[in-house]
Amino acid sequence: MADISLLQEDSQEELDGFGVDDYSSESDVIIIPSALDFVSQDEMLTPLGRLDKYVTSENIFNRQMVARSLLDTLKAVSEDERDCIAVLERVGRLADDSEPTVRAELMEQVHHIAIFCQENRPSIPFAFSKYLLPIVVRYLADQNNQVRKTSQTALLELLEQELIERGDVETQVCPVLVDLTAPDSNDDVKTEAMAIICKMAPMVGKDITERLFLPRFCEMCCDCRMFHVRKVCAANFGEICSVVGGEATEELLLPRFFQLCSDNVWGVRKACAECFMSVSSATSQEIRRTKLSSLFISLISDPSRWVRQAAFQSLGQFISTFASPNSVGQYFKDGEEGKEFDTPSCTNGNHQEGCPQQDVSIHNTQGEVGVLCRTETGIAPSTDTESPDLSVPLSISSPEPAEESSAQPPDRVPEQELYNSFHFWRTPIAQIDLDMELLPQEEPASCVSVQAKASTPALGRKQLEELIENLEPHIDDPDVKAQVDVLTAALRAATLDSHLEDAFLEARETCPRRLTCFPCVCQSRSSSLRMHHSDDSDQGDCFGQAEEKKSKLQDVIPQALLDQYLSMTDPSRAQTVDMEIAKHCAYSLPGVAMTLGRQNWHCLRDTYETLASDMQWKVRRTLAFSIHELALILGDQLTAADLVPIFNSFLKDLDEVRVGVLKHLYDFLKLLHPETRRKYLYQLQEFLVTDNSRNWRFRSELAEQLVLLLELYSGQDVYDYLRPLAFSLCTDRVSSVRWTSYKLVSEMIRKLASCQALLTDFLSELVEKFCHSPKWSGRQAFAFVCQLAIEDDCVSLEQFSEHLLAPLLQLASDPVANVRVLLAKTISQSLLEREYFLHSANSHQEALEQTLVALQMDLDKDVKYFASVHPGSTRISEDAMSTTSSTY
Repeated sequence: MADISLLQEDSQEELDGFGVDDYSSESDVIIIPSALDFVSQDEMLTPLGRLDKYVTSENIFNRQMVARSLLDTLKAVSEDERDCIAVLERVGRLADDSEPTVRAELMEQVHHIAIFCQENRPSIPFAFSKYLLPIVVRYLADQNNQVRKTSQTALLELLEQELIERGDVETQVCPVLVDLTAPDSNDDVKTEAMAIICKMAPMVGKDITERLFLPRFCEMCCDCRMFHVRKVCAANFGEICSVVGGEATEELLLPRFFQLCSDNVWGVRKACAECFMSVSSATSQEIRRTKLSSLFISLISDPSRWVRQAAFQSLGQFISTFASPNSVGQYFKDGEEGKEFDTPSCTNGNHQEGCPQQDVSIHNTQGEVGVLCRTETGIAPSTDTESPDLSVPLSISSPEPAEESSAQPPDRVPEQELYNSFHFWRTPIAQIDLDMELLPQEEPASCVSVQAKASTPALGRKQLEELIENLEPHIDDPDVKAQVDVLTAALRAATLDSHLEDAFLEARETCPRRLTCFPCVCQSRSSSLRMHHSDDSDQGDCFGQAEEKKSKLQDVIPQALLDQYLSMTDPSRAQTVDMEIAKHCAYSLPGVAMTLGRQNWHCLRDTYETLASDMQWKVRRTLAFSIHELALILGDQLTAADLVPIFNSFLKDLDEVRVGVLKHLYDFLKLLHPETRRKYLYQLQEFLVTDNSRNWRFRSELAEQLVLLLELYSGQDVYDYLRPLAFSLCTDRVSSVRWTSYKLVSEMIRKLASCQALLTDFLSELVEKFCHSPKWSGRQAFAFVCQLAIEDDCVSLEQFSEHLLAPLLQLASDPVANVRVLLAKTISQSLLEREYFLHSANSHQEALEQTLVALQMDLDKDVKYFASVHPGSTRISEDAMSTTSSTY
């Protein structure tokens, strides 16, 4: 270390002692002599002496250097426990330094010092806990932003690597963080401390989080003065829920989450939408269905476009939480494209269309199979012969999210749920003037062409919503359904007049020429309508839409959520929400399909076809990367009917789309019927043609997939269709492609080994095209294929000796040294080292030894080296050596 003050004090003396001509500049005169003197003085000091000298230096640079070299000083005195403690005691002086850069530099070294103290704990007991941890915690409230940031980073690193004792975390760290989030704390410090608490929660576990952090976290969610604090709480809400568990989430956290979702700052609501999946995963199916669904709908209909965008991006993930947690092991994993899903097969082993991919059956202890039915509380075994009531009410909130979301806390039972079919037949239905019931038959009743305002009393939007909400629990009754549809139309008109978005009403189908259409009314009166209005074209349109809506019905998730998900392919969504909303829809489609099960694939079929034909290649690319996962979910019958045509279209798409299919070619083809799979043998050669010839990774991926495809086809198919591809890839211009293809050829040898005729023809062509190739790269390829075939036991001893050994040994006289180098490796490291020819005929053994001796006498030093390094060299006879010497 250098003290600049000393250099400056000596500058005048040095100028007096040297002439101007002796040095080119004044800086030379000052630095060189004083630095040498300084080094000689430092060498006489002990490590503690140097530390004491510069820790109080007036020069900031010196104090920075002291902080930076603390670890080196500790290592220098590590053998003496008292000296180590003395070094750590002097750290307190640096901690009180007035210069922020010195304090920040000290925090940069804390992590490394902690590791040193842990490794030397017998000699430095509790040193870190006593001397350094208090400094780290104190700096969390430092006035300087840089010091606070470095201390926060240091604290999180220490916690991640478990360098802080659990007792110290509870007694030293947590209380300080809780105090920093007090109402009277500095705004920036409070926000940063809350962020640390949220990040610490998964590290410290449920017990500490519930006892020390959870009360303050709930309080900060309601901080009226600092929206930054509320935003931090909203962004990390899911992590806190996952740590504390379902009971604490539903009792304490959900009311705060409802408040955050209706916050007056759009950034807070956006953060809630982004973590919705994690929050939902910590709740029960009943809460998820009855409360979180309506809350999520309010986010989808939020006035802010950014909130709506985040909500639609999280919609597929939220839907996936409705899957049964007992039998569906799905998980979202960020990767290059799309998400991966752990998809279990049907329990009973069947893969028929009627068998859902999940929740198919359960086996009790007696081995009996019980049918699973979905209830409001989740999945339960059912032994009843009658179909269970799968209609679950979903109360959908108003488009105005602020007051109504928080007006009814989640722990209260809604008024309409106090009545059920067990106690009462149904809730009394309000008297509503239904003009459509009195329509003359001349009018096109199929579409009920009445204005919404004229067909219902002059009720306000609030009253209409209350009526609909009271009727929702009994929506299965056709009469009640008809009344709800009338009220829905009136509510739509009122909403349009006030220029407000209506989230769940967008899912209702509308007639192309009318204001609205009521599918349930159309269905209940279908026979009479067909009789009286058979020639009405509007009627036909309405019936078609009714049937289409019926085809989208299911009972796994709330229908409103599915309707919103299906609307993500609507072009208007791209203009009003997100230009890439279709890509997000495609990204989460496998998760939604798994949740619904293959029995409800009809709900997603049209949406998948729309995405597959989207003009944006990124959308099609996303589907291409996940089509094999979807095929695993749907089973072979649905895959052949609905996915194979789309798969074929992807094969002819842009390279950006084709690569998604190519990367999972084996995974998709193995799910197909053998006859369908065999048809793709004719199309594999199309992968050799790319939009850009420089895209060598495309061909390398093809070679890797062909290695996997060998097990799906017969030896004759491999010889007829895959052999030309393999030989073509072996001559690729890019070496990486060629080396992968050599592995492919060796595996083909293994595949054809069971058929002598095919193997003979294959090896003969291999010798002709590569061993006798005019290009040295071809001859080198032959040697490498032989090496792989030997090391991986792809061919028997007799077959190798008969077809490959003689051509291989001929390469000993190859004019290119690289070919002879690989031959020497093959003989010494593969043949002799594995004693491949230990029991072979004497003629082969003799020829092998003579070739090796010739390579040992090669003019190229690399050839000589690889030919000499092998365990079997001592077995080479002197006769072979002399014979070979005379030959060469």
